[in-house]
Amino acid sequence: MRIVINYFLCAGGFAGPFAGFHFRLDHARAAVAAARSPPPPDAAGTIPATMLMYPHIDPIALQIGPLAIHWYGLTYLAAFGLFMFLGMRRLRHEPYASMTGAQAWTRKDVEDILFLGVLGVVVGGRLGYCLFYKPGYYLGHPLEIFYIWQGGMSFHGGLLGVILSMVWFARSRHRPWLQVADFVAPCVPTGLAAGRVGNFINGELWGRFCDPSLPWGMVFPQSGSMLPRHPSQVYQFLLEGLLLFVLLWLYARRERRQGEVAAAFLVGYGTFRFIAEYFREPDAFLGILSLGMSMGQWLCVPMIVAGVLLWTWARRQPQRVAAAH
Repeated sequence: MRIVINYFLCAGGFAGPFAGFHFRLDHARAAVAAARSPPPPDAAGTIPATMLMYPHIDPIALQIGPLAIHWYGLTYLAAFGLFMFLGMRRLRHEPYASMTGAQAWTRKDVEDILFLGVLGVVVGGRLGYCLFYKPGYYLGHPLEIFYIWQGGMSFHGGLLGVILSMVWFARSRHRPWLQVADFVAPCVPTGLAAGRVGNFINGELWGRFCDPSLPWGMVFPQSGSMLPRHPSQVYQFLLEGLLLFVLLWLYARRERRQGEVAAAFLVGYGTFRFIAEYFREPDAFLGILSLGMSMGQWLCVPMIVAGVLLWTWARRQPQRVAAAH
């Protein structure tokens, strides 16, 4: 785990802890693409002098000789630390607090889940980006799948990778998979929030054009346009990060039927991401797809449906009877 942390700190990672995310698009390609998005009718006028400008932030937070600590790496470190912090407190929630013997949950379980989750995000996120967003390109250039330094990660692919890692963990520890998913779900949104901070610092994944009168509209010069845009990274930080965390954490503090907390995460994230996509600049090479929806929104649809189905199934299961103390 220490090797993984050192890598993300010094190399800067490749966007979004647990995150969110398909990230780190090549800025040059993204800038050309962003200019294709038509501005709203009244955006063509003069930009007010008070319009917010994106503050250029050096991606390197600290450099000592050849060693460079990237802001992105620090957001990863924050995500890891928050997961451990919340995971240790999650051990106090039922049903985990009352489990004993071979089924008891410990700090080592939290550390192992974090390590496996990181692997799931990296492998699943990269493969998901290649399959969901550019299948034709990577079919013709299969070796470039491994060029992770060029960017290109998918949250939904990362989610599938995390699910598979949790399945492996559950089987290796002889625990129900949904018990593991319920444990992890409330600890994830803070990592998503940290990833969105990294997106903003890097000046990527900006929003669509907005009305110049919007008080928080922001100009992202690196987008190739000097017209104001929605700071969609901030929207996603607030929605799928902070708000989702508060709702899930409060909901999970009381013991629920197995699968309910995981279902709440699927529905909650899928819904908030779906909403945020209306303000986020769609991918240059895809644009808007059928029904006026982006690829991110289309990928959220099965996520929400799966969450509703899981919730329906979980509600039909008997409530666990807590052991007497």
